[in-house]
Amino acid sequence: MQRLHLLHYPRLDTVLMVEEAIKKAKEYPSKRQLWLSLPKKIMYQTFNLILEYLEESGKIVIKGGKIIWIWNPDLVEKYLKSKLVIK
Repeated sequence: MQRLHLLHYPRLDTVLMVEEAIKKAKEYPSKRQLWLSLPKKIMYQTFNLILEYLEESGKIVIKGGKIIWIWNPDLVEKYLKSKLVIK
């Protein structure tokens, strides 16, 4: 993750707001579509930092300019309960 000189880092409620907007989207939104659809306006720099975090944490993929939610906690729980070794 590239660290920029930010004025501030996003708060947890802002990260959760972006996550929820991605999950509730009827189609895979572009970055601009998602940013404009947020219930509260945030700085674009902050928005990009949140997307970088979500991508690095394995919750989203950005492919072909579209943001796709891929995190599946039920599937992760299933694998954690099995004897499968996750590296």
